[in-house]
Amino acid sequence: MELAHSLLLNEEAYNQLGEVQRAEFIFDWLRYLEKLLLATSRSDVREKQKTLVEQLLSLLNSSPGPPTRKLLAKNLGILYSIGDTFSVYETIDKCNDLIRSKDDSPSYLPTKLAAVVCLGSLYKKLGRILVNTFTDTVGNILKAMKSAESQGRYEIMLSLQNILNGLGAAAIPCHRDVYKAAKSCLTDRSMAVRCAAAKCLLELQKEAIFMWSTDLDSVATLCFKSFEGSNYDVRISVSKLLGTVLAKAIISKHPGAAASRQSMRRVSLEEVLELLGTGFLRGSSGFLRASGDMLKGTSSVSRDVRVGVTQAYVVFVSTLGGTWLEKNFAAFLSHILSLVSQSHPKATQTQTDAVCGRRCVSFILRATIGGLLGEKAQIAAAKDICQAIWKLKKVMDAVMSDSNVETRLGSTDVTASQHMLVCALQELGNLTYSLGTTAAPLLQDSSSGILDSVISVIVHPSISVRLAAAWCLHCIAVALPSYLTPLLDRCLERLTVLKSSPEAVTGFSFAVAALLGAVKHCPLGIPHGKGKIIMTLAEDLLCSAAQNSRLSAQRTQAGWLLIAALMTLGPAVVSHHLARVLLLWKCVFPVSPKDLETEKSRGDSFTWQVTLEGRAGALCAVKSFVSHCGDLLTGEVIQRLLPPLPCAVDLLTQLSSVLKAYGSPLKTPSLVYRQRLYELLILLPPETYEGNLCAILKELAADLTASDTQVAASAFLLPPLCHRDDLVILSPLLQETDHRFIEEQLLLGNGIACGSLEYDPYAIYEKDVLGDSVPKPLPPVLSVISSAVKLFGVVCAHVGEAQRLLILEQLLDSIKHTKGARQQVVQLHVVSSLSSFLKYLAGSKGNLGPEEMRRLAVALVMGALESPNPLLRCAAAEAWARLAQVVDDGAFTAALAQVSFDKLKSARDVVTRTGYSLALGSLHRYLGGISSSQHLNSCVGILYTLSQDSTSPDVQTWALHSLSLVIDSAGPLYHMHVEPTLSLIIMLLLNVPPTHAEVQQSLGRCLNALITTLGPELQGNSTSISTLRTSCLLGCAVMQDNPDCLVQAQAISCLQQLHMFAPRHVNLSSLVSCLCVNLCSPYLLLRRAVLACLRQLVQREAAEVSEHAVMLAKDSREELTLDANIREVGLEGALLTLLDKETDQKLCNDIKETLNHMLTSMAVDKLSFWLKLCKDVLAASADFTTVTCVDTMQEEEGDKGDDASVLTTRNDDKSYPFTNPRWATRVFAAECVCRIINQCENAHSAHFDIALAQEMKKRDSRNDFLVLHLADLIRMAFMAATDHSDQLRLSGLETLLVVIRRFAAIPEPEFPGHVILEQYQANVGAALRPAFASETPPDVTAKACQVCSAWIASGVVSDLNDLRRVHQLLVSSLTKIQAGKEALSHLYNESASTMEILAVLKAWAEVYIIAVERHKSHRQPLKTTTCSEESVRNGSYSSDGLLDLVHTDLGTLSRLWLAALQDFALLTLPSEFASQLPVEGGAFYTAETSENAKLHYYNSWALILHATALWLTSTGFVVADPDEGVSHLSRPVTPTSMCQGSSSGATVKSPEDVCTDRFHLILGISVEFLCSLRSDATMESITACLHALQALLDVPWPRSKIGSDQDLGIELLNVLHRVILTRESPSIQLASLEVVRQIICAAQEHVKEKRRSAEVDDGAAEKETLPEFGEGKDTGGLVPGKSLVFATLELCVCILVRQLPELNPKLTGSPGVKATKPQVLSEDGSRLVSAALVILSELPAVCSPEGSISILPTILYLTIGVLRETAVKLPGGQVSSTVAASLQALKGIVSSPMARAEKSHTAWTDLLRSALTTVLDCWDPVDGTHQELDEISLLTAITVFILSTSPEVTTIPCLQKRCIEKFKATLEIKDPVVQIKTYQLLLSIFQYPNPAVSYPYIYSLVSSIVEKLQEIDQRKPEDTTELQIFQEGIKVLEALVAIAEEQHRSQLVACLLPILISFLLDDNTLGSATSIMKSLHDFALQHLMQIGPQYSSVFKNVMASSPALKARLEAAIKGNQESVKVKIPTSKHTKNPGKNASIQLKTNFL
Repeated sequence: MELAHSLLLNEEAYNQLGEVQRAEFIFDWLRYLEKLLLATSRSDVREKQKTLVEQLLSLLNSSPGPPTRKLLAKNLGILYSIGDTFSVYETIDKCNDLIRSKDDSPSYLPTKLAAVVCLGSLYKKLGRILVNTFTDTVGNILKAMKSAESQGRYEIMLSLQNILNGLGAAAIPCHRDVYKAAKSCLTDRSMAVRCAAAKCLLELQKEAIFMWSTDLDSVATLCFKSFEGSNYDVRISVSKLLGTVLAKAIISKHPGAAASRQSMRRVSLEEVLELLGTGFLRGSSGFLRASGDMLKGTSSVSRDVRVGVTQAYVVFVSTLGGTWLEKNFAAFLSHILSLVSQSHPKATQTQTDAVCGRRCVSFILRATIGGLLGEKAQIAAAKDICQAIWKLKKVMDAVMSDSNVETRLGSTDVTASQHMLVCALQELGNLTYSLGTTAAPLLQDSSSGILDSVISVIVHPSISVRLAAAWCLHCIAVALPSYLTPLLDRCLERLTVLKSSPEAVTGFSFAVAALLGAVKHCPLGIPHGKGKIIMTLAEDLLCSAAQNSRLSAQRTQAGWLLIAALMTLGPAVVSHHLARVLLLWKCVFPVSPKDLETEKSRGDSFTWQVTLEGRAGALCAVKSFVSHCGDLLTGEVIQRLLPPLPCAVDLLTQLSSVLKAYGSPLKTPSLVYRQRLYELLILLPPETYEGNLCAILKELAADLTASDTQVAASAFLLPPLCHRDDLVILSPLLQETDHRFIEEQLLLGNGIACGSLEYDPYAIYEKDVLGDSVPKPLPPVLSVISSAVKLFGVVCAHVGEAQRLLILEQLLDSIKHTKGARQQVVQLHVVSSLSSFLKYLAGSKGNLGPEEMRRLAVALVMGALESPNPLLRCAAAEAWARLAQVVDDGAFTAALAQVSFDKLKSARDVVTRTGYSLALGSLHRYLGGISSSQHLNSCVGILYTLSQDSTSPDVQTWALHSLSLVIDSAGPLYHMHVEPTLSLIIMLLLNVPPTHAEVQQSLGRCLNALITTLGPELQGNSTSISTLRTSCLLGCAVMQDNPDCLVQAQAISCLQQLHMFAPRHVNLSSLVSCLCVNLCSPYLLLRRAVLACLRQLVQREAAEVSEHAVMLAKDSREELTLDANIREVGLEGALLTLLDKETDQKLCNDIKETLNHMLTSMAVDKLSFWLKLCKDVLAASADFTTVTCVDTMQEEEGDKGDDASVLTTRNDDKSYPFTNPRWATRVFAAECVCRIINQCENAHSAHFDIALAQEMKKRDSRNDFLVLHLADLIRMAFMAATDHSDQLRLSGLETLLVVIRRFAAIPEPEFPGHVILEQYQANVGAALRPAFASETPPDVTAKACQVCSAWIASGVVSDLNDLRRVHQLLVSSLTKIQAGKEALSHLYNESASTMEILAVLKAWAEVYIIAVERHKSHRQPLKTTTCSEESVRNGSYSSDGLLDLVHTDLGTLSRLWLAALQDFALLTLPSEFASQLPVEGGAFYTAETSENAKLHYYNSWALILHATALWLTSTGFVVADPDEGVSHLSRPVTPTSMCQGSSSGATVKSPEDVCTDRFHLILGISVEFLCSLRSDATMESITACLHALQALLDVPWPRSKIGSDQDLGIELLNVLHRVILTRESPSIQLASLEVVRQIICAAQEHVKEKRRSAEVDDGAAEKETLPEFGEGKDTGGLVPGKSLVFATLELCVCILVRQLPELNPKLTGSPGVKATKPQVLSEDGSRLVSAALVILSELPAVCSPEGSISILPTILYLTIGVLRETAVKLPGGQVSSTVAASLQALKGIVSSPMARAEKSHTAWTDLLRSALTTVLDCWDPVDGTHQELDEISLLTAITVFILSTSPEVTTIPCLQKRCIEKFKATLEIKDPVVQIKTYQLLLSIFQYPNPAVSYPYIYSLVSSIVEKLQEIDQRKPEDTTELQIFQEGIKVLEALVAIAEEQHRSQLVACLLPILISFLLDDNTLGSATSIMKSLHDFALQHLMQIGPQYSSVFKNVMASSPALKARLEAAIKGNQESVKVKIPTSKHTKNPGKNASIQLKTNFL
């Protein structure tokens, strides 16, 4: 194919190819040429133009296929438009000659067609240049049309369209001729020609004025004719034409010249609507000549005309646009409603017609009001509709008030206005539904009185109107949940009052049922008590039904309807009423068959009607119970459900005889009864009615073959039984389209009604099937069949085999014995039920039965495979395959396949060939490649042949579809066939005429299957693979150019597959452009394909896709007629606009996912763009009055100008890219803002750092950071949070919350000490205030509470007065909830008030926790600075007023918090304790709603627990106020465990008991939660819980409780251990360790206390007799599970080993100390290890002396292990935090009093010596690793041992010697830092008071120190470190001088003085000395001045003996006389730092 890529056709290569390859080659070359021509320079093109034109024209004669001729023509046009045009006339003449040719043979046809297409293209491209030739051309073409066949007519029409397009107004001379030709084509028998003619006329009307003026009527009539017998595509094209022409007629301004010639008049709106109305009502039979039929009143308009006109209405209004509709809405509405009014009785003469007419009217209203108007306009429209309802109601009332009953009921007005009312009510419902809570102002507006108008028509005499009104109420309740309860109350009240009016009983029961159905859509629910009221009312209606015969039927129906609807409320409500329902159910049927017999003999027609109605209702109620309350279906309940069933079945068998006896009035009731029983049986498990299976089966068989069913309703019966993928080859009506709602009626055929609510009122409470549309149950005649078919499948699978055989034989006979149309109906029913049976068997892995069964089944299916009904063939093919699947026997399958082969080989008729070819495909689908390749070969062979049968497109379509199934199921087996199949597909794609789109769709499916089969192999580079790949791409290209939208959809999904497997080879830019062009296609399936593809593309390369789209929009040529405005708002904006318009759920989800992927990958880089998008969507319809008021406040407060201006920009009238987006789109935009913030979190830190962001923005203005857009974020959150829509308010508050959490801590660089959010306080306050209004729903208030607490806790606002605004909101809500569960509104379920109360309490808890934390952090620094207690007390409160704010409400809060915790504790009890729970519920929940309430408690308990713990700690567990006595404190808790027994118990409790209860409550909740952490437990809850425990153990009283109760402590430790094991988060582990430390402290305190009291008691007795306290008692044994210390050790080991696995001897493989390379832990790791070490060091104090001995080795091993593993050398001699902790712990352990206690002294000494040895061993090289360890750390450890243990540990010679050696060795190390530290450590050892310890070190080490100093002395220090070493050394010597005994002191001073004096400088040198020398000089002088006076005698002696020294000293003193004066006073201070340093060191480690 590479050879095809050249400017000129490579004829050499071309001539070598075969026939099929040539076509491919040409097509490829033409594709390449098109791109190349656009890219090549003009001169190059002109150079080769002549040759090119010749080549292109020569191709005309090579009979090019449709795609090729289209491309050929396109290239000719491009070539002439770029190159020279002088030869164009020759070309045109040549084409005209070809067209004129007399050759009519089929082989010449492609050439003629190609010539026609070329002419079209040339005129389109060159336009007016060719103006002088066009009349001849058009004449020639029109002449050719007379003899052309359908393909020719099709191409001529499209060609004329192009000619008209190119010439524009210049073509006026032949407008009339074209019009005439197109007119005849518009009613052509070929549908494709009709579409083409419609396109041609659409082009013509742009310039041909007569079409929308003088000839308007005839155009309309013509279109109506064209609709007759049309298909979906024709209806789309012609309705577009008709709508556009009519719209043009209204808006056109006629040019003045024309007006003078012909006195044209403007066409008025009324006339246009009248025209359309005529088409709708009378069809195409013309206006004047109403045909005879019409006058006789027999014919009704054919449905396709009506549907076409309906679509034309929508096009007409859409073309005029939304603003036009707003202005003319009233006129439009009254016209549309009048289409079903009494003035046109013919339109609604039968129920079927009426239902269909109403559908069309509803569709027009929905598509125009719902699609074109923004929310404000929709509200206005709703008011208009309401007016219409009032008007109709008045007319009604006038008729009804007529006193003469006869005329009243006979009046046509009643029946006639009913359809208008139904349409108006349904649209009002849909409108409110789509508006959601934004419709609130509409309902609050008393002038329009919407609710009153709807409720007033609930008692209309027509049942349809009552149902529509009920449905309208349902929609209002779903949209505005706050109206649900009031509406329910109102309807129940009317129902009770008007019990004696039959209309009111049915009407209001419908309304109540509809409202109950709405409850499941309203998360806030209705009060629980309503269930009881409804149940009582229903019982009352059922019981009183018999009292009044006028009402009995209505009351019976109403009673059961209410019960059935009540079931939808779910198990929580129904469980309370179940017993009564079951009782009613039992009573409705007779007890025994005998009673049934007696029943039959009594009664009359009327009583039977009522009885059947009642029983059908009861069946329906039970069905509703089974489907909605599955949880209640226990064995016991099923047992109680069963008894009436046999009787119900008995009645079923006797219905026919009852019918015979009482005649036709019972026909419908008996049908309904049948249907209800069948529906219930389908839901119940078949075992429950085993005894009745045979009887049921007989009845079913009779129903399916009944003699009186005339309607063949295949369209609703069969689709569920066919395979979804097979339906695409049938009528496009079965596919999903935007017009499905009206197209459905065409599907069902003329005799059958569409579904409508009046056929089954019980559908009103069921879940609506599609979004907001009304339920559409089918008429009972049809639905009973559909239920029977389903049930047959189940029952037949459960009866015995003999029974099965009989039934199948009977069914087969019944088909044979009927004739004609009846036979088709019976066959349809029988095959459907057989399919249903096989489907059930396959699903339940059942067995078909004996051989005979197979034969019967095969006979039945074969009959259907040859049926003329394509749907039936399709279902039969599915059944054929299911049969093979169920029998599951290779031979049988092979036989089935063989039958198909034989039939296909012999049959010539279309029916058989299509049926059996699909049967083959189905077989493959269910059984894989039917295992043998030979089968596959023969199957593929046959399908190849069939797919090339060009005489019958149907056969081709079915065969190719079947082939695609075979390819799909054969998988890898198919590889050998891939190449031939691919070339077949390409050949067909290049040759199938465009009029046969369905063949091309099937080809597309085959190509798709092939691409899937090849899969990732398509990436390969071998020649064969690249050829295959090129062919695939070529096939996609052909399909992309196809005019049919569904073929384009196939192309897109093929390219999507290719992109998945071989992304490099798919040209992304052309794919994206194809997707963008089709984003707004009128075909739903194409839009779906586009979005599915986009969604896949943006997952990998979002940025590229977005760029390509924008590039395309910029270079856009005329093809890009985008509704979506990509140029301005990019692809993302276009998708958002589409999301706003789109109604299809699947599409909307795809759009959202696509946008989410794009946002995730691009939001950070295109931040401003994304934020602007979201802002435009949110601002486009925000209520701007509220925004501006905040704005002015900000300006007054001196806010930055630019911030203020952003809000007011709305004043200039710049057009917004988004006009009136719906609330759902705005919600999505608000969610996007949150996502953008989250994305930025993972990006650059500058997004949350304003200083850095501004800095980087200055550096490069392209940088963009989130923090710079803070004003916008706040503004968007504010706009959303104050909207009318509740969902949007929730999203807005969530956004605000995210903003507060992310930005609270960012400082404001211009005002230090302030944060950037501070300037937005007014906005935050204003956004929150409306959420606390009384009418706000609880979920919004709950969210707002969360935001309030976050805002207060964030610390943004420090000034209390500013904070009070938001705090006040919380106070108001606290007041509201104080009254508990009773006080809150009764609009919603009780659990909603629980949610609100808990949200408020949680918010307060969060604020209180923060207040306490701040208070603590303020208090600590204060304590150290102020001396007097008083000032501390005052200061602490003034420092943080937040605590003050909370303090006032603490009394109330604490009470409520405790009550909430108690509720939570009760609710978390396991189910077996349910009986012990209080009957009336808890403080904040009611018993009935406890399940729903649990969730809210789970969300808020943790913070409440923490706050309560803090409060209890602050009161120190003392009852706070005297006036709030004990009784008060436990007041809200009376019903609960705190004071079980009598209520008087509450007063008796002592404070101690109250405290104990509270302590156990908190501890119990915490332990319960922590010991079994659920997977969904949040980090927040766990942390809060641990903090609560910490707070609890901060005060002595709870600690004493834990200390004294050892089991409790152990339990807690085990739970904490578990938390540490299961949760990786360091913060949680640290918090857990803190609690462990507190438990150990508590235990220590307890042990100390016991020891102290024992000493006090036994003070007189001997010391020896004291009992041992602490763990380990006298034996030292620690029992696991019983020992606190053991549990703690486990936990600490767990932490340590996790961080340092080397500590585990099992891991390292040796118990000893093995040197490994030390490591530095992460910061979190270090913290954890340090915390664990602190706990370890506290443990000995909890033990008895013996106990301490048993744990000491472990503790020492771990502590020294940590030291060894983490002692890494750090720069500057720092010590890592873990080492510091281990040294501190070591110090704590070795200085423990146990080491000196007499009982444990010796053991401790031994163990400590071993520990010291271990430390020393760390040093000695084991395989040379010692140099890694930090000497300072180890030396410090040794020093700790020396200084802190008792002397006998370290003074044994062997250890002492090793220690001294270590010191010596370290002194030799050159590293100055090590030396400094060594000196410091030695200083502390030398100063140790016990000579036994210190002297050996002094003796051994002093000499080397002195040497070192003298060495420094000789070579003079060069840097500060050496200076420090020297100073430290001197300090050591000075210390020695101080310690030394008198007689030795002189020698020491004699050593010291010369060294010091040697550093003194004289005057001359002082000036030039380095700074280091100067400071040495100062240091030496200062020390000499101190030593002199101290040891004067020695000093004098030395001076005397060495005159040189003396002279030097005197010189220095003199020289520094002045400075010395200054220095003497400071010398005292300068000595301090030295001392301080050593002291610091001691506190650090020693």
